[in-house]
Amino acid sequence: MCIHIALTEGLTGLAVWDPDEVRIRVASDAPVRDVLRELRDILIIDLGAPTARCGQLRCFCGMRVELPEELLLRCPAAEAG
Repeated sequence: MCIHIALTEGLTGLAVWDPDEVRIRVASDAPVRDVLRELRDILIIDLGAPTARCGQLRCFCGMRVELPEELLLRCPAAEAG
């Protein structure tokens, strides 16, 4: 079962692991760079996911974790400037 990422309004932290729904909830208003760092830490440190080349996020099963489109639209390149 692969982990899913979901944007959430009003979340108190950057990202929170929800084991009941196999989902990491991400604060919709948080800076993308910080969110990506927090996601990486949750996946690798807390859940034991393998590290991947090129900065891709991987599930603990090894499959690529898909990010929500809304988060991708706010990529770090768009924040600079």
